[in-house]
Amino acid sequence: MHLFKRYILPSGLRVVLVPQHQSLASTVLVLVEAGSKYEKKNINGISHFLEHLCFKGTKKRPTALVINSELESLGAVSNAFTGQEVTGYFAKVASKHLGKVLEIVSDLYLNPVFVPAEIEKEKGVIIEEINMYEDNPMRKVGDLFSELLYGDQPAGWDIAGRKEIIRSLKREEIVRYRSQHYVAKATTVVIAGAFNEKEILGKIKELFKDTPVAKKFSKSKTVDSQKKPTTLVHYKESDQTHIRLGFRAFNMFDKRRYALEVLEDVLGGGMSSRLFQLIRDQMGAAYYVRAGSNLYTDHGFFAIGAGLDNKRASEVIKAVLGELDKIRKVPVGERELRKSKNHIIGQFLMGLETSDELATFYGQQEVFYKKLQTPREAVKKIETVTAKDVLKVAKDIIRKDYLNLAIIGPFRGKKEFEKILKI
Repeated sequence: MHLFKRYILPSGLRVVLVPQHQSLASTVLVLVEAGSKYEKKNINGISHFLEHLCFKGTKKRPTALVINSELESLGAVSNAFTGQEVTGYFAKVASKHLGKVLEIVSDLYLNPVFVPAEIEKEKGVIIEEINMYEDNPMRKVGDLFSELLYGDQPAGWDIAGRKEIIRSLKREEIVRYRSQHYVAKATTVVIAGAFNEKEILGKIKELFKDTPVAKKFSKSKTVDSQKKPTTLVHYKESDQTHIRLGFRAFNMFDKRRYALEVLEDVLGGGMSSRLFQLIRDQMGAAYYVRAGSNLYTDHGFFAIGAGLDNKRASEVIKAVLGELDKIRKVPVGERELRKSKNHIIGQFLMGLETSDELATFYGQQEVFYKKLQTPREAVKKIETVTAKDVLKVAKDIIRKDYLNLAIIGPFRGKKEFEKILKI
C-alpha cells in the first residue's frame, strides 16, 4: 500500500519518507518528544507556549507576518499542536512547493528568536485560548476527567497550562526548556506525498544538520492507581450537562488495544452504535454520544462522552452504566462485530487518503513504537479481534474500582451522582 523508508541520521534525528507518487499535495511534519508530561508544575503550559512562539519569528524571518505571508503565498496550510507527550509542526502544500515548505518548517523549528516583546504579547493570546476552552464545556469536561483520574501530576494538568503560570513564564525558562527537549534524538521528520526520495533526503540532512545533539530529558512516570469510584462536578449555568464517564485502561503498547478499539466502536463509534441508539434515538436525551480511548506511554483510559438534558442527567448515566454492565457479560454477536470492524477499517483507510493523515500515522509510530507498521498490517490486527477478545477487554477495564465520572452542568453537589455510580 505505502512503501515507507525510515532513516536514522548520525545525530540521532529520525526521518520517515512515505511516497504517494500521484499525490497533488504533500506534507512536512516535524515531531518532537516534548509535551505537558515533560513539564514541572511551575512551568506547566510551557510546551504549548513554545509551540506558539516558534511561529513568531526566526533570524531569517523576523516576524509572524513574514512567516505567514510566505506560507500563504505558496498556498500552504500550516499549523502546530501540543499533546501530553509530543509536539508537532506541519505544513501541507501543492507537491511542487514541498522543498520550499520544508525549508520554512525547518527554520521555525530550529531558529526561533524569542523576542521579549513577542513573548509578552503571546501570553495574552494563550490566556484567551484558555478562556475559549473554559467556555467550551464539551471540551473542558475532558480536561476535568484527566484531572479526576490523575490529580496533581503532569498527566492530570491542562496542556495549555494555568493563566497565572503563563503570565509568569520568563524567556530564559523557555530557552532552557527548549534546549533540554528540542534535540536531534527526540526529533522525527516525516514527509508524505509526491517527491524525489534522494533529493528530499539530501535536503533534510542539510536543513537539519544543526539540530542540537544532546541528551534527551525524560519525563516522570505517571502514578496510575484507584480503589473506588470517583466523581468530579463542575458547576456551570448551562442549558446542557456534559459528562465523561470512564475507566482506567492500559498503555499504548498493550496488545489489547485493538480489542479496545472494537469495544469503543460497538458502544459509541457511530450513529448505529449501542449508546447512540439508546441515548439519542430511544431516549431522545442527547445530541452527541461517543466512546473512545486515550492511550499513552505509561497510562490510558476509556471514556464515554455526551451532552445531556439537564433534567435527565442521572437517568442517562444509569442507562449508560446498564449498557456497560451488559457488554462485559454478554459477548458481542458476529454481525455486530463485523459491522464494527468494517466501520473502524473504513474510517481508518479513508483518513489515510490525505498526505497529512498519512504523515501523522507514520510519524506517531516512529515517535512511540520505533517500529513502523503499514496500514495493511494495522487492518490485519483489527481483523483478528474476536468476540472473546472484546469480552475479555470489557471485563478487564469495566470495573467498579476503575470507574470515574466528570460533569459540567448546573449542579452544586455530587451526592446524587455518587449514589448511582455503581456497576
